[in-house]
Amino acid sequence: MGNNFQYNGSKDNDREDNMAELKIICEYPDTLKKLIEEEVARRLRSLEDGIRRTQERIKEFESKYQMSTEEFLRRYENDEIQETLEIDEWIGESLMLKGLQEDLATLRGIEFVN
Repeated sequence: MGNNFQYNGSKDNDREDNMAELKIICEYPDTLKKLIEEEVARRLRSLEDGIRRTQERIKEFESKYQMSTEEFLRRYENDEIQETLEIDEWIGESLMLKGLQEDLATLRGIEFVN
């Protein structure tokens, strides 16, 4: 069999008891570790870029409608804003941002161990 390669991932890197551990056994652990680290780094860059673009789009809505997304969502939930395609896009962008930020936090919580 090959050498062991371990990786620890976490959604909350402040709490050691939340850490999950994944153990991969392969013939070339150093090569695999490097590949996974590079892929995680690539995904982090992609998420950061997606967050930046989504934040820019949200800022466009906030500027156009002269309110923060938090205020918009509160007013929308209270039926103070009429639903339109553009309003749906704003809601979608805010949900997208939340998901991207959660994914980013998850990946940032990954710790490679030997």
